[in-house]
Amino acid sequence: MTPELQAMADKIKQSVELLRRRLDWDVASKRLDELNALSEDPTFWNDAENAQKLMRERTKIVNAMDDIKALESEVSDAAEMYEMAELEEDDSLKEDIVESMTAALERAERAELSALLSGEVDGNDCFVEINAGAGGTESQDWANMLRRMYVRWANAHGMKVEELDSHDGEEAGIKSATLKFSGENAYGWLKSESGVHRLVRISPFDSNAKRHTSFSSVSVSPVLDDTIDVDIEEKDVRTDTYRASGSGGQHVNKTDSAIRLTHEPTGIVVQCQSDRSQHKNRASAWNMLRARIYELEMRKREEAAQANADAKTDIGWGHQIRSYVLQPYQMIKDLRTGVETSDTKGVLDGDLDKFLAASLAAAVGGEGDS
Repeated sequence: MTPELQAMADKIKQSVELLRRRLDWDVASKRLDELNALSEDPTFWNDAENAQKLMRERTKIVNAMDDIKALESEVSDAAEMYEMAELEEDDSLKEDIVESMTAALERAERAELSALLSGEVDGNDCFVEINAGAGGTESQDWANMLRRMYVRWANAHGMKVEELDSHDGEEAGIKSATLKFSGENAYGWLKSESGVHRLVRISPFDSNAKRHTSFSSVSVSPVLDDTIDVDIEEKDVRTDTYRASGSGGQHVNKTDSAIRLTHEPTGIVVQCQSDRSQHKNRASAWNMLRARIYELEMRKREEAAQANADAKTDIGWGHQIRSYVLQPYQMIKDLRTGVETSDTKGVLDGDLDKFLAASLAAAVGGEGDS
């Protein structure tokens, strides 16, 4: 192989060795056999919640092992194919091999980052709350653009998105929205998105075509299971009911099915109106509240706790984590990692991986330094 291809092959092999060590192949294989045996038990699904948890664990192991096998096969096949291309003097095949190895190297790097998602709740689903900052229609439209961006990112990664709550703006966009993202490592990947996002563009709502700056905040918290105990006193929580807004049928709009919970000691407010049943909305809201309080406690233990808290209370200048400039030039830059791109359309269409990967790598590096 050429020096370029050999270098890529060596990097992929290094990634595979690292992935095998982190997975602990022998232990993972034994655990997979145990999970397969459990799933064949006729009573396995009697406890649906526990069964789903075990099946998620099984899926995670299978995906990790499949990734390693695929990368090993990619390197082996590339070497054999290149020898064939040399014998047949087939330049187009050589180009295909380079493209294939480049894609494999990118997958290996992403798999390495995924293997770093070993936090207590990194593998969990998550809630993403988006709030428009001051600025009326401009910020509300920007909040809606952020919602679309995250939904598209989730769709590209095979995740399920459920909208639990949304409040439309007066003219356009949204005042706020709460989404639930379900998929492997959803919280681990999205947790670094918490903070204020700043947009600079020519306003489509300004007849004078002037440049406007808008802010919206994003808050990400993990969906918690029964293994994590969050103690909340019911007397500390105020419950309000109201009529759900937007589409959802006559029953939704004629009854007070929507639920708002206010945790008075912390001031945290969550609300849910996604279901016609007040009982189901109440259960979802309590899950969201537990998640928000858990996330708050985690941030208190981190060095950046105060900065994150400030970002959530002041949606404006000096608190943004990422800047999206569409005018007078095209540039999106993460102010924490320095990662930037001129492909603004791609990012707003959900291509967030470069930013998420950089934030994860930086966070892991910071933990290692500490």
